[in-house]
Amino acid sequence: MNVVFKLLGVGMSVGAGFVGTKLIDFLWEKITGEAPPKSKDGLENTLRSALVFAIISGAVSTTIQVLTNRSTQKAIERFAKSRDLT
Repeated sequence: MNVVFKLLGVGMSVGAGFVGTKLIDFLWEKITGEAPPKSKDGLENTLRSALVFAIISGAVSTTIQVLTNRSTQKAIERFAKSRDLT
Protein backbone atom coordinates (compact mmCIF):
# COMPACT_ATOMS: atom_id res chain seq x y z
CA MET A 1 0.00 0.00 0.00
CA ASN A 2 2.99 2.29 0.58
CA VAL A 3 3.83 2.23 -3.14
CA VAL A 4 0.31 3.37 -4.00
CA PHE A 5 0.61 6.34 -1.63
CA LYS A 6 4.01 7.28 -3.05
CA LEU A 7 2.68 7.15 -6.60
CA LEU A 8 -0.37 9.15 -5.55
CA GLY A 9 1.88 11.76 -3.94
CA VAL A 10 4.03 12.04 -7.06
CA GLY A 11 0.94 12.32 -9.25
CA MET A 12 -0.55 15.01 -7.05
CA SER A 13 2.72 16.94 -7.02
CA VAL A 14 3.04 16.83 -10.80
CA GLY A 15 -0.60 17.82 -11.28
CA ALA A 16 -0.37 20.66 -8.77
CA GLY A 17 2.84 21.87 -10.42
CA PHE A 18 1.17 21.89 -13.83
CA VAL A 19 -1.83 23.82 -12.51
CA GLY A 20 0.47 26.27 -10.70
CA THR A 21 2.51 26.88 -13.84
CA LYS A 22 -0.59 27.56 -15.91
CA LEU A 23 -1.94 29.87 -13.20
CA ILE A 24 1.30 31.89 -13.06
CA ASP A 25 1.40 32.16 -16.86
CA PHE A 26 -2.23 33.31 -16.95
CA LEU A 27 -1.76 35.87 -14.17
CA TRP A 28 1.45 37.19 -15.73
CA GLU A 29 -0.33 37.81 -19.04
CA LYS A 30 -3.30 39.48 -17.32
CA ILE A 31 -1.16 41.73 -15.11
CA THR A 32 1.60 42.71 -17.55
CA GLY A 33 -0.20 42.27 -20.86
CA GLU A 34 2.77 40.31 -22.21
CA ALA A 35 3.60 36.63 -22.60
CA PRO A 36 5.73 35.11 -19.81
CA PRO A 37 9.47 35.49 -20.48
CA LYS A 38 10.20 31.78 -20.95
CA SER A 39 11.56 31.42 -24.48
CA LYS A 40 15.22 30.63 -25.04
CA ASP A 41 15.70 33.47 -27.47
CA GLY A 42 13.61 35.99 -25.54
CA LEU A 43 15.99 38.91 -25.85
CA GLU A 44 13.05 41.26 -26.22
CA ASN A 45 12.30 40.74 -22.51
CA THR A 46 14.11 42.89 -20.00
CA LEU A 47 16.33 41.28 -17.42
CA ARG A 48 14.10 42.73 -14.70
CA SER A 49 10.96 41.06 -16.04
CA ALA A 50 12.77 37.74 -16.51
CA LEU A 51 14.09 37.84 -12.93
CA VAL A 52 10.74 38.82 -11.44
CA PHE A 53 9.02 36.03 -13.36
CA ALA A 54 11.66 33.50 -12.25
CA ILE A 55 11.37 34.52 -8.59
CA ILE A 56 7.57 34.41 -8.61
CA SER A 57 7.33 31.10 -10.45
CA GLY A 58 10.03 29.56 -8.24
CA ALA A 59 8.32 30.67 -5.05
CA VAL A 60 4.93 29.41 -6.20
CA SER A 61 6.40 26.12 -7.40
CA THR A 62 8.21 25.49 -4.11
CA THR A 63 5.14 26.41 -2.08
CA ILE A 64 2.96 24.04 -4.09
CA GLN A 65 5.50 21.25 -3.70
CA VAL A 66 5.78 21.70 0.07
CA LEU A 67 2.02 21.90 0.59
CA THR A 68 1.41 18.85 -1.60
CA ASN A 69 4.05 16.81 0.21
CA ARG A 70 2.71 17.80 3.64
CA SER A 71 -0.88 17.00 2.76
CA THR A 72 0.14 13.65 1.28
CA GLN A 73 2.12 12.77 4.41
CA LYS A 74 -0.80 13.73 6.65
CA ALA A 75 -3.15 11.58 4.57
CA ILE A 76 -0.77 8.62 4.84
CA GLU A 77 -0.52 9.08 8.62
CA ARG A 78 -4.32 9.27 8.99
CA PHE A 79 -4.73 6.15 6.89
CA ALA A 80 -2.11 4.31 8.93
CA LYS A 81 -3.78 5.32 12.22
CA SER A 82 -7.23 4.28 11.04
CA ARG A 83 -5.77 1.01 9.77
CA ASP A 84 -4.17 0.33 13.18
CA LEU A 85 -7.50 0.83 14.95
CA THR A 86 -9.22 -1.97 13.07
